Amino acid sequence: MFQRAFRRAGLMVKHSQGYTPRAIVSIALPLSVGMESCCELLDFELEGTIPSSDMIMQKLNETLPSGIRVRQFYEETRKIKELAILDAKLFLEYDNGIPVNAQRQMTNLLNQDAIIVVKHSRKGDTETDIRPLLKEYTISCVNDHVLVIDLRVCAQNPALNPQLIVDAIVRYCPEITPDFSHTSRVEIYDDSGCIFR
Repeated sequence: MFQRAFRRAGLMVKHSQGYTPRAIVSIALPLSVGMESCCELLDFELEGTIPSSDMIMQKLNETLPSGIRVRQFYEETRKIKELAILDAKLFLEYDNGIPVNAQRQMTNLLNQDAIIVVKHSRKGDTETDIRPLLKEYTISCVNDHVLVIDLRVCAQNPALNPQLIVDAIVRYCPEITPDFSHTSRVEIYDDSGCIFR
């Protein structure tokens, strides 16, 4: 999508060298299917005369689909490997209302010394302990049908997909399994807790 947006905007993206050149455009920490985000980082390099940052943003936003827009542009000063932590909101929705004591049960679950879940990957299924990857959390009610867990988790090497917490609820507390859940990424940080830009 972004490669096409650059072409439509008349911005020439650099390509790698070799037999099959590829555009130098990548998204740091690509989202899992079904996740939304307010803070995606797109890394790219342009060729030729480079317009001002305001012009790049304007041209891209004119060509991007509805719901996706460039919010900020800046020169790269840091490496993606320095990105370490992310904040996310995990929304748990209950058709018949939040079960009694759901918050207490979730708190007890997330305070355990170990939270083992099955992680699915292309290499197969493996059991993994997600507790060390969970830095901070708070649980609150949005209304009678929705709980939200505000999370601070490891972003990479290894990373915690917040949806794995739903898998932990299903495994350890099936009686409070939500009817629907979704995640929104809120912000990303380096390992000292400074916003990554």
